[in-house]
Amino acid sequence: MSAETASLKLYNTLTRRKEPFTPQDPERITMYVCGPTVYNFAHIGNARPAVVFDLLARLLRHLYGAEHVVYARNITDIEDKIIKAAQDEGVPISAITEKYAAIYREDMGSLGVLPPDIEPLATETTETMISLMERLIASGHAYEAEGHVLFDVPSFGDYGALSRRDQDEMEAGARVEVAPYKKNASDFVLWKPSSAEQPGWESPWGRGRPGWHIECSAMIEKHLGETIDIHGGGIDLQFPHHENEVAQSTCAHGGKALARFWMHNGFVNIEKEKMSKSLGNVLLVHDLLKEAPGEAIRLALLNGHYRQPLDWTGEGLKQAKRMLDRLYGALRTLADVEAAPGEMPEAFLEALLDDLNTPKALAELFALAKKANQAEGQAEKAEVKAQLLAAGKVIGLLQQDPAAWFEQAGGDTHIEAAEVERLIAARLEARKAKDFAEADRIRDALTEMGIAIEDGPDGTKWRVA
Repeated sequence: MSAETASLKLYNTLTRRKEPFTPQDPERITMYVCGPTVYNFAHIGNARPAVVFDLLARLLRHLYGAEHVVYARNITDIEDKIIKAAQDEGVPISAITEKYAAIYREDMGSLGVLPPDIEPLATETTETMISLMERLIASGHAYEAEGHVLFDVPSFGDYGALSRRDQDEMEAGARVEVAPYKKNASDFVLWKPSSAEQPGWESPWGRGRPGWHIECSAMIEKHLGETIDIHGGGIDLQFPHHENEVAQSTCAHGGKALARFWMHNGFVNIEKEKMSKSLGNVLLVHDLLKEAPGEAIRLALLNGHYRQPLDWTGEGLKQAKRMLDRLYGALRTLADVEAAPGEMPEAFLEALLDDLNTPKALAELFALAKKANQAEGQAEKAEVKAQLLAAGKVIGLLQQDPAAWFEQAGGDTHIEAAEVERLIAARLEARKAKDFAEADRIRDALTEMGIAIEDGPDGTKWRVA
């Protein structure tokens, strides 16, 4: 194992601290992230974990080799909201799930999110779910009641360890159905009966369908094993979903941990308000892609540290677009330069190795862009171009041709031409007055704006760098 891999540190929600990440098997690093429930378009909050854990998967592949990383992100394609959507439209649930799963993949792809190595479907994992439930019943951790199978929460002494909640908090926060067939109010459903109009599968407890929580445990067991390296998702899933996954998987696997590292990204707020249907401020990725390039949306999501809440604003998205103009402008100055073989700068990688510190990594990326604008000589230009491309590959940016970026993104529109002309005129006056310090200061100011100037016999020309 290299020094790079040994220095990766990740914040573990379970222990509430950053820990060095060492995989249980360097030949097979396993990561599972809760994917979408496909009955509608994905909103910007849904996009954050897709982007964050895509970045982590890219980093792991860089460190360990793509052939040694197995990244699974599921599709929840059976759930009561899906059933209702299908009933409302008078179509089979597959018509709803296939439509919105395809849209999700396309929209996330527009954000530079690579397909996971495995994309399991809940509806294709029912046999494993039934097997899990049978084991839980046999070991006294679950019970059957009136066609339901429920997990007996008090039977698992460590319940609540992930979310650090006491029993009263958990019962209040779980929004569980208080039903007469439950032994305890906090017990959660693993299996429930289906009516003739509802989709269902045959089971030892009658025709029915799975509860949400058992789905992920079953998909992890089937595709990744009993204990995985990393389990990720949004902070909203920490309780009850992830807490319930821990309980049922640990009890079904003889006390083995479900995941060695638990990682959660923070909420996305909209203009400093919580995103909610009641406020009418739910932003769909599908709609945002009509306003801005997907790469700008990705950068806006990476501008804040993944564990912190992110305040999404219209101005922030415009700023992300301007930031990409500067980065692609730096690459455009090197368009005629062939990149030398090279790796990303050490400072950039170190930022990502420190629990995906994307704000610091992006600062290093812009320092690199400035270096590109000032590079002299083919060797230096070739090296800095290689570094820009290598860094961009890991963070999921700068992967298209600069000319294509400016054409599709309407690049350069943020530049105030009149202000640039004013500064160039002021620089010319300073040079005439032999005030070279002021002339250099103005040139530096233009460079910081992303403007490259060229003096020639026909005067001074400028372009976006």
